[in-house]
Amino acid sequence: MATQQSKAHHVGEWASLRSTSTEIAEAIFEVANYDEKLAEEIWQQQGNDEVLFRAFNKTDRDVLTWDSIPVERRNV
Repeated sequence: MATQQSKAHHVGEWASLRSTSTEIAEAIFEVANYDEKLAEEIWQQQGNDEVLFRAFNKTDRDVLTWDSIPVERRNV
């Protein structure tokens, strides 16, 4: 089983390759229970409310990106 550090590193790479904020990627993987295939499916949906709620709870930022598309906190 992967360590938290390796999971974090993998999620960071995953987010970067998909032009997605790390907070959103982390939330996607949490919702997908770290199943990469399911995470990819969730990412392709581009707008899962549970993911966005979790992502914004991880940061004070008001705008995150999901596949290069800005998502504003006030819209969640």
